[in-house]
Amino acid sequence: MCDSRKGAKPDTDRQFEEIIGICRALYVKKLQDYGASWRIMRPESLTDQIFIKAKRIRSIETKGVSLIDEGIRSELIGIVNYGIIALIQLEHGYSDCVDVDSEWALREYDKYSNAALELMKRKNHDYDEAWRGMRTTSYTDLILTKINRTKQIESHNGKTIVSEGVDANYMDMINYAVFGLIKMKYGE
Repeated sequence: MCDSRKGAKPDTDRQFEEIIGICRALYVKKLQDYGASWRIMRPESLTDQIFIKAKRIRSIETKGVSLIDEGIRSELIGIVNYGIIALIQLEHGYSDCVDVDSEWALREYDKYSNAALELMKRKNHDYDEAWRGMRTTSYTDLILTKINRTKQIESHNGKTIVSEGVDANYMDMINYAVFGLIKMKYGE
């Protein structure tokens, strides 16, 4: 539906920040429970973890029912958090043990969530919030496409000829998941 009112634009930046706050709160609780146990994960394993979450979302969307007591929302939050963790691992590499404290893990989380916000702002400017007119099932398909692209790039040891790298694909996965969460919370 078209909203022809001049200046009638949702506060996307605030909504994005609110959703990231929800994702971050879960990340903090998981840090308290497990520490930064994810430090042992290689980026390829994180790609697969995001793949599992996106496939489950698609399954729920297709079947219309979930037999596990967690729905699409929790999987989207997982995609955001694992996407940010994957970006951290790309920059710092993986470890054979938990080699960081929670403060460091939170600083890195904030750095990459802020980078995702800034990317969204730039793209939103250029695309004029086109994501708001998309179906949420398209976000799932786009996340799955980005995962397949990432796997292909990973199989080429991170090398591309003309395409964006793995980091750009993770950023897009994060942003599509946030868009899905915004629509779940605020509607169309």
